[in-house]
Amino acid sequence: MTLAAHIEPLSGKLPAVSWRWDPETDILSGAFKASRKVGGLTGTVELTDDVGSVAVLDVSDGVICGIDLVVWPEVNTVPGLRVPAQLTEGRVVAAKRPSRPGITSMEVDTSLSVRTDPSETTFHLRIGPTRGVEVVRVADHFFIEVDQEGAVAGFWLTGVPPFPAFDDE
Repeated sequence: MTLAAHIEPLSGKLPAVSWRWDPETDILSGAFKASRKVGGLTGTVELTDDVGSVAVLDVSDGVICGIDLVVWPEVNTVPGLRVPAQLTEGRVVAAKRPSRPGITSMEVDTSLSVRTDPSETTFHLRIGPTRGVEVVRVADHFFIEVDQEGAVAGFWLTGVPPFPAFDDE
């Protein structure tokens, strides 16, 4: 199953996102305030795969404005991993119409994979197989890939802080 999306021009300043680790659960989270009054789903979209990986998207008035990596697939380290240089600045809208009353979440079954650079400051979460995409910069450290069929294909998270170390007491 895919998550349909379309790209809208960015109105105003590029939002800022801060990534946060929860050291007890290994969840990486980040979100920004969406500014769109047209309507659409407000709530969450849960991406799950058959091996138990889970990513949860924050959606506000249809705009994807954050992500939580909850249950991680295997993470592969790739030297030289960088966000593609060809970018569009904008918003990625996951729902073109308002959600039905009382519906605040949906689930999409798909396949997920994660790559990171050796310093673990850049992460690339891919949905499904590798394919041609347009990379949209939706916030200063958050990029969303939309494929040629109009489906969300992945996410780039940059400027991720180091995972907090536990004190062994």
